[in-house]
Amino acid sequence: MSFLDRIAECNRHDHTLYTPVIIKGLRLGQVRKVLLPILAPFADESEVRIDDQQTLDAAARALIETGLTPPACGERYRVGPRFDETWLTVERAAVECLGITAYGVHLTGFVQRPDGLHVWVPRRTADRPTYPGKLDSTVAGGQPVGLGVLDNLVKECAEEAGMPETLARHATPCGTLRYRVDGEVGQRDDVIFCYELDCGDFTPVNRDGEVENFALWPVARAMACIAETRDFKFNCALVLVDFFVRHGLIAADHPNYIEICDGLRGGRPDVRA
Repeated sequence: MSFLDRIAECNRHDHTLYTPVIIKGLRLGQVRKVLLPILAPFADESEVRIDDQQTLDAAARALIETGLTPPACGERYRVGPRFDETWLTVERAAVECLGITAYGVHLTGFVQRPDGLHVWVPRRTADRPTYPGKLDSTVAGGQPVGLGVLDNLVKECAEEAGMPETLARHATPCGTLRYRVDGEVGQRDDVIFCYELDCGDFTPVNRDGEVENFALWPVARAMACIAETRDFKFNCALVLVDFFVRHGLIAADHPNYIEICDGLRGGRPDVRA
């Protein structure tokens, strides 16, 4: 196993399984062909067509009522050709089924110690409905409509790590990651806004029950864990690999450096040196 394996696992997508979802004239999603009977009022054999909020809500509701998706949570995600163009909104639970681009924020909290760089690594609780017991980003969450990216990060930092706003707002934005992968019920077409933060003497404590514990890991341990196991939640591995690249821990003379950098942005991670 390797860093490239982790990246490849986030970019496995079989386009032959899907039918386009056309929203206001543009292909903004795709749905598995086996689900087309559920969407019969909005679909034919070649596409699902949605032109207004009412139709999108009806399609999302039809998918959620099958029980294939998580229950509706009342959180709305933006739908549009760009992050700054919100044409419609959709219930979060239906996003994967409809293959609509979803956005999220991830923070890597680190500490500089005399013995080197360390990162804060949480473990998800065993009763989580998704990825129970997996290792996670220091803080992470979906990006709902109507909330700025940094404001959302501050909210997630408070809920997941008990971090005060005055510290969270010092987080540094570090670009985005993108991947497209086949999920359990559809396609995950995700964009992650990455942040990092020198946590100093702050120790994270979970407040919302999503995390079992936090541990401060030497960065070498995190690198080995990602390269050699699947213990991290799949997209959190991407976030940390990106962190390793930015901090020179994966250097330019690494034999897979170009493939790693390309793969983090949705390039061709399946290339092997």
